[in-house]
Amino acid sequence: MSLTLVQVIVSGLLVGAVYALFSSGLSLVWGMMNVINFAHGDFVMLGMYTAFVAMVWLHGGPLLFGPAAAVLLFLLGVIVYYGLVRQVMRGPMLAQILSTFGLALVIRYAAFWVFSANFVTLPEGALGGTVNLAGIFLGLPQLISGVVALVLTAGMYLLLSHTAIGSRLLAVAEDRNAAMLMGIRPDRMQALAWGLASAAAGIAGALMAAIYPISPTIGETLAITAFVVVTFGGFGSVPGALVAGLVIGVVQGLSAFWFGPIYRDVAVYVLFVLMLWVRPQGLMGRP
Repeated sequence: MSLTLVQVIVSGLLVGAVYALFSSGLSLVWGMMNVINFAHGDFVMLGMYTAFVAMVWLHGGPLLFGPAAAVLLFLLGVIVYYGLVRQVMRGPMLAQILSTFGLALVIRYAAFWVFSANFVTLPEGALGGTVNLAGIFLGLPQLISGVVALVLTAGMYLLLSHTAIGSRLLAVAEDRNAAMLMGIRPDRMQALAWGLASAAAGIAGALMAAIYPISPTIGETLAITAFVVVTFGGFGSVPGALVAGLVIGVVQGLSAFWFGPIYRDVAVYVLFVLMLWVRPQGLMGRP
């Protein structure tokens, strides 16, 4: 295997780790409440603009925009749950779809109003430079983003599977009424789930801001990517989102390397359709 091919694969894994981070939040919300959040990609976009505001408008350092995006998006997720989702959960699926899709449009056009339609980027010196790892040259922003995203996704899994809070979240997901009888407040747990999912999207967006140009419409593409990752890995499975994100990142990188950049998404969607045909529930989803 050539060194160039190894570099393409490693770069794909790093990008896939960021995909996994923001997709794990979407998977968590689905697993908890069977609600599909069509505004999830726009939450990631808000995280990107949070990084831009922190770096350019407030002249903060790179260590500021990640925590700022996490806190702001966590609060937004809780507000969206109590102000919108809690009401539409009692209605039909169509009401949930239209509500979150409408929320996505509100966020998107608010971003147009505040930031305009122009593409913006972080200053070049924000996280500049390259790293040589045994002959593999990686951009420092890409390396930091991938490693941080991988650690945070693993942390979310450990939170859900090895802590008391995670047990309460899973109890509400399994049976809301039984959880109430055990003294658990489902509304609080579901609001926490929305907050965690939104915070994951915000941090992922802040990490991506150091790599990609930022615009109000980028949430559309990211939302599609998140749905592909979650469906590929299995709805409700955070480990599935992690594995699927890494696989899709590598597939995109290899497709762009072998066939050209315009085919990077085509290969992913072909793989996605094949997965639905062979295993509709995804890699780690329930049948």
